[in-house]
Amino acid sequence: MNKESINEEVVRHIAALSRLSLSDTDVKKYQSQLKNILDYIEQLDEVNTEDIPPTTHVLSSMKNVFREDVAKDSLSQEEVLDNAPSRRNGFFRVPKVI
Repeated sequence: MNKESINEEVVRHIAALSRLSLSDTDVKKYQSQLKNILDYIEQLDEVNTEDIPPTTHVLSSMKNVFREDVAKDSLSQEEVLDNAPSRRNGFFRVPKVI
């Protein structure tokens, strides 16, 4: 989609998909903002990234910290249910969700 195709109809369609109701002033404002966003994306497309390796984070020094899994005794069913506001037959009792 190019920035020329961001017209009022497109903005209203996006708003409807998002379940938003926009005034005419809002439509004009968002039309302009969407065009600015597309302008910015066009600038990013001009950057040469051919020899740049893909990254998952901007700071290459960041690494995941892992710990060894250690097996521990878990709580008993009675201990788990001690603070339950409502229980029935050894289970949490919650409202029905349909």
